Amino acid sequence: MNLINRELSWLSFNERVLQEAMDPSVPLTERMRFLGIYSNNLDEFFRVRVANLKRVIEVKNEKVFGFKGTAEDLYVEIRKVVLKQQQLFEHAYEGIKAEFQKNDIHIIDETACSDQELKELDEFFNEKLKHAIFPILLDKKRPLPKLRDYAIYLGVKIVSKSKIRYALIQIPTDYSRFFILRKGEQTNVILLDDIIRLYLNDIFTVYQANHVEAYTFKFTRDAELDLDDDLSLSFFEKIEKSVKQRKKGQPVRFVYDAQMPNDLLQFLLQQLNLKKGVNTIPGGRYHNFKDFMRFPDFGNPNYRFAPQAPSPHPAFINCNSLISKIIAQDVLLHFPYQQFDHIVDLLREASLDAKVKEIKINIYRVAKNSEVMNALLACIFNGKQVTVVFELQARFDEENNLWWSNRLKDYGANVIYGLQNLKVHSKLLQIRRISEGKIQYITYIGTGNFNESTSTIYTDLGLLTTDKEISLEVSRVFGMLENNLERHAFRNLLVSPFNTRRKLMALIEREIKFAKAKKPAHIKLKFNNLTDIKLIDKLYAASKAGVKIELIIRGICCLQPGVKGLSDNITAISIVDRYLEHARFLIFSNNGQPEYFISSADWMERNLDQRIEVGTLIKDQRIQQEIDLIFDYQLKGSVKARSISANYKNAYSKRNLPPFHAQQELHAHYLRLSEEVTK
Repeated sequence: MNLINRELSWLSFNERVLQEAMDPSVPLTERMRFLGIYSNNLDEFFRVRVANLKRVIEVKNEKVFGFKGTAEDLYVEIRKVVLKQQQLFEHAYEGIKAEFQKNDIHIIDETACSDQELKELDEFFNEKLKHAIFPILLDKKRPLPKLRDYAIYLGVKIVSKSKIRYALIQIPTDYSRFFILRKGEQTNVILLDDIIRLYLNDIFTVYQANHVEAYTFKFTRDAELDLDDDLSLSFFEKIEKSVKQRKKGQPVRFVYDAQMPNDLLQFLLQQLNLKKGVNTIPGGRYHNFKDFMRFPDFGNPNYRFAPQAPSPHPAFINCNSLISKIIAQDVLLHFPYQQFDHIVDLLREASLDAKVKEIKINIYRVAKNSEVMNALLACIFNGKQVTVVFELQARFDEENNLWWSNRLKDYGANVIYGLQNLKVHSKLLQIRRISEGKIQYITYIGTGNFNESTSTIYTDLGLLTTDKEISLEVSRVFGMLENNLERHAFRNLLVSPFNTRRKLMALIEREIKFAKAKKPAHIKLKFNNLTDIKLIDKLYAASKAGVKIELIIRGICCLQPGVKGLSDNITAISIVDRYLEHARFLIFSNNGQPEYFISSADWMERNLDQRIEVGTLIKDQRIQQEIDLIFDYQLKGSVKARSISANYKNAYSKRNLPPFHAQQELHAHYLRLSEEVTK
């Protein structure tokens, strides 16, 4: 079977992010931001995927799918690709710097400061920065202190008459990494790293050094949680303990300034028990470009994307009661084009509605200062029963979820934790009312988290409905979570790990039968990732039968489109743009009676077999038409769409067409809809 390797496909996706940093049509500060996103993505890739690969190498160095070679061969290839991308990264950074210079904004280092600038930096260093710097002297007798992921370090070499010493400085996080210096019409920016370099002799004055130099490096650890088998510990306690242990994980990557002297490099590698060329990646002068996600815009709106405020949903404009409106009609919310505030407003209304008796919700990731969580607290204070299913294993959000789960529990919520071997990744909210003696459910099924922060940058869909069949099935999902996975039948929902795989196979098979009967057969799919081998094999079978298949896959795609005799009828594109494409939906033509689904699940083994995921059938014809429009807009996008292929070239697709910027067009579409109501 023709497959694209998962890890290499992910690296190809991250290169698409890097392409945005190199795109001259993207505003300059936003291009810096894309460098930050690329860097942050790569950090997580090494912490999770490469860490897992190294575990496989240690246990059994066997062949991996989608790659001609062993796990160790794949690791070598990953390193080769990353080093190649590192060169593109440095090229992109220098290009952005050059564009800023054309506008009299210069990113300078410690050697280019004027006397007036040095005076300003003296004041900043002596009054503020110096008090946040705590250098650590290194020697062979004392072990290197535990290094933190996401921290930036300076490896320091101190040369005096009597000896050479080494030291470590962690760059403080209390201040912006970018210090702005005004010089008439010119603006200079110096990084905190270089300010520290400027004052190295002052920091180490006790040694009366002839020469002190410093080189940046960063360190990445295995981020997987190893859950304790101690039966005396609750699941909550195991997660809490594992989060602390993560900070001591095995090293998987050491990125350093390629100009670092070999003696300093060898000393650090020896202290970290690493070997040069295995876990190490040489780079440029600066690391942890994650901070560049907050690069300044210097008060110039031209350096940022033009503001695109989310529109209110037309159904909720001049609406006194969201609940009444949802009872009257199904509503599909599309973030960030439409307001996430509607979810918070719905919970606020539920907290005040005397007919509302109970609210249930499942949480995967929430904002730190979450309006959703505060609205749930208001529901508790107003006497409603509140049940919150918390997934404590939401990677890198465990501590935030632990904090909120404790807070809600303290105020009286019924808090349920996700199961140890089965993550709860669904996005469900249900409000139970008693109206005229009858139970009434207001149900929300979404593709993204209940997180107002990410809702401004992630595209997601959420269905609000009072449909009895769908609502009763969602109620059964909550019952299943509360009662130890009590099994139920689901007709309208796709519920992993119980019926999703089987239903998807059946839906594809139905299209195959139509194609073989010479009837129109068409499948349209939009996901973040497509890696499941069984479903890929089924899509290949559908293509060979004549089913037309159109894929929009943002990230990993292990399916290889356009292979003669195998996937001739499959096309696949990826969109990387201002907003992160996160919505997941499916359209099956069904011989002229199409069926539509939205889902929290990607087509990955973990989402189908190892998580609680929920998708729903979309019954409302107006919403079906809206989903068609979303897919059509994105498919005909000729600005940000790239073709997915086995050669990882990320060629822009349809660039010969008149420009059609899908995300901008969708924003304009939703703005028109809301303006039509307010006229």
